[in-house]
Amino acid sequence: MRRRSHRLPGVVLTDHDFEVPLDHADPERARITVFARELVATRRELDDLPWLVYFQGGPGHEALRPSGTDAWLGRALEDHRVLLLDQRGTGRSSPVNRQTLWRLGDARAQADHLAHHRADAIVRDAECIRRELIGESGKWSVFGESFGGFCVTTYLSLAPGGLREAFIAGGLPPLTAGAEDVYRATSPRVVERNRRFFSRYPDDAEVASAVLSVLRSGAVRLPAGDPLSVRRFQTLGTRLGVSGGFEHLHYLLEGAFVPGPDGPELSERFLRGVETATSFAANPLYAVLHEPIYCQGAASRWAAERVRAEFPAFDPEPAGPPCFTGEMIYPWMFEEDAALAPFQAAANLLADRDDWPALYDPERLRTNEVPCAAVVYHDDMYVDAAYSLETARTIAGLRLWITNEYEHDGSRRDGERVLARLIDLARGER
Repeated sequence: MRRRSHRLPGVVLTDHDFEVPLDHADPERARITVFARELVATRRELDDLPWLVYFQGGPGHEALRPSGTDAWLGRALEDHRVLLLDQRGTGRSSPVNRQTLWRLGDARAQADHLAHHRADAIVRDAECIRRELIGESGKWSVFGESFGGFCVTTYLSLAPGGLREAFIAGGLPPLTAGAEDVYRATSPRVVERNRRFFSRYPDDAEVASAVLSVLRSGAVRLPAGDPLSVRRFQTLGTRLGVSGGFEHLHYLLEGAFVPGPDGPELSERFLRGVETATSFAANPLYAVLHEPIYCQGAASRWAAERVRAEFPAFDPEPAGPPCFTGEMIYPWMFEEDAALAPFQAAANLLADRDDWPALYDPERLRTNEVPCAAVVYHDDMYVDAAYSLETARTIAGLRLWITNEYEHDGSRRDGERVLARLIDLARGER
């Protein structure tokens, strides 16, 4: 384990590299590196503080890169050392992307490697790190948002003995529902977000329809060379469930066209913005693992693609303006996004895999003794509130906060307040 420290105003940051097994059930098989960044308030640098481990949303996203003590870190650093994990395969943790994929072997070897990048493996990594940092009997607190909350729920299922407290923001997962159930539950909410978007910005319906007319020619290319199809254009809706998402899409559409020699044409600014918003170059594991994170003893078989057919609103040939889709991942993305193309064969193998191990233990959750609290965002576009409430009822002792004050990213938009309330709930101070 290497350690390197540097300082920002008010906070000391120390980098750690940990070596863990790729497969915790077969620790002699292969080893990978997991990177973690420790943060402590400058004024408390020498204090013996309890640890708080942060699980990033995703899957497939590296931990936040702090520039100070903003957002929820301000509250956390009052009385904790914080550990930000780059979950395996992301950031500085033995990264898996199109540049490194070749090292894993053929498609079957790649799929086998990628299968060890779900919440159960992430939790077991955390347990290895806990034992190394604070000892076998030491306990720490955990905070997860979105997919990070899935990881915390898995932690409560697999290794609750290592936990002092658990906090979850917008990430109480369904315990038994599969990907198909999840997308069937969230798709109507995506349709409703489209209705609200075009109600707020009615002129954008005409602009979006005009973009569709151009795309139907099939000749539009993004700056890096990927084709811009109607269905890829529709995926711009993935941000409609976060704060400012409506505005992000609106400002992109308002600059869609510029005058060309033969009439209006799609602007370079617009095409660059679409490419940035729809490419998985920075986080390919998000696409590869998005359905497997819901799988337990069953294959997903590209659930989102099947469910999409049940909702005519998502037809790529609409009579009016398009209905933008949500965060769902579709198999054709591995053909149209150059960053995902090298993963296509492995992703198809993962979609057909039907022997996924369990991620949650409902019986253990029913006897939970770890103080914990969660916030459920009532109108969450990505994590179905009904499933979250069902899970909340299963976890013994969990204190629940239900609100429509925030979108899915409440802990990022108002993190200090959100984390403070969760801590107070878990400790019985509210």
